[in-house]
Amino acid sequence: MKGQEFYQADAVAEAYEDKRFSRGGRLIDRREKEAVLEALSPLQDRRILEIACGTGRFTVMLAERDADIVGLDISQAMLSQGREKAKRAGVTDRLDFMRGDAARLPFPDNHFDAVFAMRFFHLADTPQAFLTEMARVSKDLVFFDTFKARSARSVYNWALPMGSRLYEDSEVKALIAGADLELESVIDDFLLPYGLYRKIPDWMADGLRDLDTAATDGSVGESLATVSYWTARHS
Repeated sequence: MKGQEFYQADAVAEAYEDKRFSRGGRLIDRREKEAVLEALSPLQDRRILEIACGTGRFTVMLAERDADIVGLDISQAMLSQGREKAKRAGVTDRLDFMRGDAARLPFPDNHFDAVFAMRFFHLADTPQAFLTEMARVSKDLVFFDTFKARSARSVYNWALPMGSRLYEDSEVKALIAGADLELESVIDDFLLPYGLYRKIPDWMADGLRDLDTAATDGSVGESLATVSYWTARHS
């Protein structure tokens, strides 16, 4: 995995959400949470695993909605942030945080109703191995996102701290088939790169997002979108 050492640092974990989801970045956070809720609902009493849970922004959200959830991450610093967030939200009885390797998940086959990962596959060095493990421990649904190869992100990818793995749609479909899953749906979003939203204030980001959403509709916009949300299931 790219960034293993980077995300282990306490300073990185402490600043993670403020850096990415303040200002116009709040729109990204809100949209990603909407995508997760749409894919995983209904949530009550469902057993869910989040891969690369980071600071727990999805893990805690799902526990607040009565999911029985485990968040797994390789970074102890990130997990510490997640545990603090769970305490503040009063949901420590509905979730567990574990340190572990996503390529060798410490769970039996078909252990969870659903497994998902957000902001993960762009760092994956062996995406097929990770997706196959996610499919193995899920008895039904697997949900994840990828950054698209033909998006605006490719223009500045070289400048990012670790870069990003960018995917063609055909590549992701092959990964899904290789994990013995069937693609249920894919949603493309954010024609403009994430970095632009993070640099502008909320009031400006709202108007820009409206234009962005309108431009993404249609085949041309979808082909140039920044991110894809993939939902797959066991046949």
